[in-house]
Formats: sequence, C-alpha cells, structure tokens
Amino acid sequence: MKILAVGRNYSGHIKELNNSQSEDPVIFMKPDTALLKNNNPFYHPSWSSNIQYEVELVLKIGKEGKSIAEKFASNYIDGIGVGIDFTARDLQNKLKDNGLPWTLAKGFNDSAPVSDFVPITEFSDLKNISFSLLKNGQEVQHGNSSDMIHHIEKIIAFISQYITLKKGDLIFTGTPEGVGPIAIGDKLEAFLQGKLMLETEIK
Repeated sequence: MKILAVGRNYSGHIKELNNSQSEDPVIFMKPDTALLKNNNPFYHPSWSSNIQYEVELVLKIGKEGKSIAEKFASNYIDGIGVGIDFTARDLQNKLKDNGLPWTLAKGFNDSAPVSDFVPITEFSDLKNISFSLLKNGQEVQHGNSSDMIHHIEKIIAFISQYITLKKGDLIFTGTPEGVGPIAIGDKLEAFLQGKLMLETEIK
C-alpha cells in the first residue's frame, strides 16, 4: 500500500499560502508509516513548532491499473473517505526555500489520519462531494470536490501514467483554504457529506 497526495488543488488554498498554480497536478507521497487509523491520537513531534491540519477527500483504489483513461477512472475507486494531511509548515517552508523535496515535512510518522471508506456506489456525483473539518468544535475548513482544480478522474488518470495504482492504495486529493496550526489538547473532527467520519486528539 502506498499513499499518494495532490498539492495545490484548490485555488483558495493556493492563495492563502502564496503559492503558484501548476498546469499539472502536483504529486507527492507519504510512506505507509504515516497512516493513522481508528481515530487514534496524534502525538505532536518535538522537532516542529508549526504542524498544520489540511482536511482532504481520500480515494481508496480497488484494483490495479496504469495509464488509465479519465472516462474509466471511477472504475478503479473502491471507496471515498476523509483524511488529514498533517504538514510541518515550518520545515516545509525551509525545504521549499532551499529547493528541496517536501518529504520530511509531509511524510513523518502518523501524518496521515484516515477515516473508514464509503463505497463508491453511494456517490452519485464525484464532482459534488462535500467535506469539512472542526477544530475544538468550530468549523475551520469546508470544501467540495466541485472546487478542485484537477478533478478526481483526472488525478487518477494523471498519476497512473507514471505510477501503477494497486488495490489498497490511497490518494489524498488536496485541501481547501482554512489550514492552520494545531496544539496539544486540540480535537479535530472531519466530516464527509455532513457525517462525522474521523476524529483525533492532539497529544
């Protein structure tokens, strides 16, 4: 199992971080050791003073495929859930300033909390899926797949040109605006189509 992710896929998030928009999807990876399941707590690492939450729709791949055409891409999705792409923003900015990869800032242990998955058959329109994140009971992020720069089918088709997708792989699809820092004692709750799917406490 591998974890792939899309960066800079919502215009609001691009603006809030003063990033540039890429013509093609920006793809990065997290190791399997980043996966955090079963609503387990997230332990804030001592080496960063600015871990930020980024709530995202997460795709679970249901069968192997490469060079997948967009029109067939949905056939490769087993389910959709929500996840949090924890990012060490201080480290990421340092790496970016030096033209270095984001791996350490994105792929550290437990940096990818993920919910259970809703079967793909329960979604009538992949371009109209809502999701949100509460921090200590207050909504901090709200997104909809309709606002993606690169839609779900394009993401699958694009990645599969370069990397074979296998059953069980996860794809984080990007975050909307509203990202921000976490602190020990915070509680995060992620929703999919209004249903609570994921929660984690910061310790």
